Amino acid sequence: MSRIWQANDEGIERAARRLATGGLVGVPTETVYGLAADASDGEAVASVFTAKGRPRFNPLIVHVADPAAAEALVDTSPEARRVMSAFWPGPLTLVLPTKAAAPIASLASAGLPSLAIRCPAHEVARALLARFGRPFVAPSANPSGGVSPTTARHVAEGLPDVPVLDGGPCEVGVESTIVGLAGKRPTLLRPGSVLAADVEAVLGMPLAQPSGGVEAPGMMRSHYAPASAVRLNARSLGRGEVLLGFGGTAGAAFDLSPTGDLREAAANLFAALRRLDGLAPVIAVAPIPHTGLGVAINDRLARAAAPRD
Repeated sequence: MSRIWQANDEGIERAARRLATGGLVGVPTETVYGLAADASDGEAVASVFTAKGRPRFNPLIVHVADPAAAEALVDTSPEARRVMSAFWPGPLTLVLPTKAAAPIASLASAGLPSLAIRCPAHEVARALLARFGRPFVAPSANPSGGVSPTTARHVAEGLPDVPVLDGGPCEVGVESTIVGLAGKRPTLLRPGSVLAADVEAVLGMPLAQPSGGVEAPGMMRSHYAPASAVRLNARSLGRGEVLLGFGGTAGAAFDLSPTGDLREAAANLFAALRRLDGLAPVIAVAPIPHTGLGVAINDRLARAAAPRD
């Protein structure tokens, strides 16, 4: 099994040393656990893709300590700075034009002229950034396309050769909202716990929808998928199915939130998919409202239910 390290001063120092020598470390964030590597080290970034089995056209998110660290890497606009001020540190990623001299491995951006970048809020991730002293990439710490990890044990199960700092269960439970600010119009590239309406209020304009293609992490059609198939909007249980409920669904093997709390549902989502995986050929998921955080939950479920490539 993976080495699970306590997220104390000693553990954070060990993790920083490992990053400095090109190694990988599982790190907790408020969204999901990430697989961290030195963003400036091309071989270390390549090892992230190898460890996850991740397609190299799928870019990574670079994690920074603060907006000043971001401005050393990307070109920012007044709009970008307003969004950073409103939502950082927190579960929001911005896609911005990469500066020509940015010390970031080209593989991190998958050859795109832009960089996905965020400032995490989790105290362990922030402590590691401070101790390491440089940005790190940190896609979800699990095999590519599978269910994202929200505990250290999930990381240990999926990537047994990678040490992981144990920061407890992730508070948010779904990956960050991604907003593209590298094109002509601000674009919602991935929904998350920072709601599109709140970003629009800061920008003073609506967010466009993506035009297609992989412009940022988490945009592949099939993603976040358990081994069992997933059927959405299930109002009854079929043969060979196990039911994932919401809001007090009768007969559910697990209910994401018996009271219908979308934040509780998001925090429980990936752990619940792992819990029910393999209990039946199909995980049937009760309807979840497409409002507020339900937009992000339904996005992840739709990708989990998509045909497997």
